[in-house]
Amino acid sequence: MKVIICGAGQVGWQIARHLASEKNDVTIVDSDQELVSRATDTLDVKGVSGFASYPDVLSSAGAEDADMIIAATHSDEVNMVTCQVAHSIFDIPRKIARLRSQSYLDAIYSDLYRRDHLPIDVVISPELEVAEAALKRLSSPNAFESEAFLNNKVQLLGLHIEENCPVVNTPLRQLTDLFSTLRVIVVGVRRQGVLFAPSAGDQLFCSDEVYLMCHSNDAIRTLDVFGKSQDEQNRIILIGGGNVGLRVAKSLEASENRVRAKIIEKNRSRAELAAGSLERTIVLHGDGLDSGLLEEANVSKADTILAITDDDKTNMLAAVRAKSRGCKKAIALINDPTMSPLMEPLGIDAYINPRSTTVSSILRHIRHGMVKNVYSIGDAEAEIIEAQVMSTSPIAGSRISDIGFPEGVKIGGILKNGDMLKPNSQSKIEEGDIIALFVLSKDIPEVERLLQVTIDYF
Repeated sequence: MKVIICGAGQVGWQIARHLASEKNDVTIVDSDQELVSRATDTLDVKGVSGFASYPDVLSSAGAEDADMIIAATHSDEVNMVTCQVAHSIFDIPRKIARLRSQSYLDAIYSDLYRRDHLPIDVVISPELEVAEAALKRLSSPNAFESEAFLNNKVQLLGLHIEENCPVVNTPLRQLTDLFSTLRVIVVGVRRQGVLFAPSAGDQLFCSDEVYLMCHSNDAIRTLDVFGKSQDEQNRIILIGGGNVGLRVAKSLEASENRVRAKIIEKNRSRAELAAGSLERTIVLHGDGLDSGLLEEANVSKADTILAITDDDKTNMLAAVRAKSRGCKKAIALINDPTMSPLMEPLGIDAYINPRSTTVSSILRHIRHGMVKNVYSIGDAEAEIIEAQVMSTSPIAGSRISDIGFPEGVKIGGILKNGDMLKPNSQSKIEEGDIIALFVLSKDIPEVERLLQVTIDYF
């Protein structure tokens, strides 16, 4: 498939890397020649320097026979115009745009994106994605990763294995014997920086990072088994009252739990806007790094601090300072993926990578066939792929033990007739089942063959 990606920032670069690795014909466009050169030097992609909304630039990028355009520049308006030009002049079939402004996202304006108005097939909102990711982290504060699959009946949890973990040094096959009614599968383990899909004989060691998939009803019990208590989240402090912080605060106010939230926002106009938009949330104007302001927010009694400003260093330092003042949990928004190894040494419990959430969202919409969901893990090391089994699939009607999945693949759950089943070697995969797979990146081509669901999109 021929794809044009407009914007060579982190999001564009990550999408280009995904698509290029799957042998697609990718051209990346950006007005910054240095960013274009970085992409062409490190990835198997073509590069064009220029403004993405200009017809001549898109023509140079091969828009005449392109199958898809992804507009992911920093400007909403450029992304919108790019999609319009791609439609009106080049008739590109599939158009995806990243839009940040809330005004463009409100439901009242949904009619705007009809093909005869502004032809955008899929609108991606990074701030919406980040806010949802933040809320998921808050729902499982002891997990560094949290995501739902199979109609919210399966939950992916990422957990740090510590000395107090009851199942440390225990072969995974014994988990079923010890906890026969617990619907949980360990699908991935990162040990000393290397991610792999464990076998039944593998053990979990201290300092491992594990990815497991469990029935949503068993999430609390799963956390207990792995040495993580499910702490109540009654007092939350948000550092940053921008669009993300405001959306999170509104969701907390609307939740059934009586959460007492406070926002610390440095910008006065944003603080005033947040205060006027919220009913029960206390908004404090000032620097989230100010120890006096943190004390005023009663940080020592807070259950969690969520640092979600647009500055990574501020988020990290605010999280560290809050924990030093007695806050139980700290979650930080980190744009730079190279910062992630610092989280554990600094005592930051979880982090949110907005680029990873945006990339996952875009991949979810461009996968073709019966792929229903895609979630990127780590630095494009693996994916959780949720797909419906087709009648043409070689695995339809087969038991898992007979399928011969690659070593880097683990089935985390099966949705059969609306019920979630914990898979085992004798589980039978049938047409119409929806399965959630943990797949190392190198094994994605074989998985798509087995599912007869192509990632060649068109």
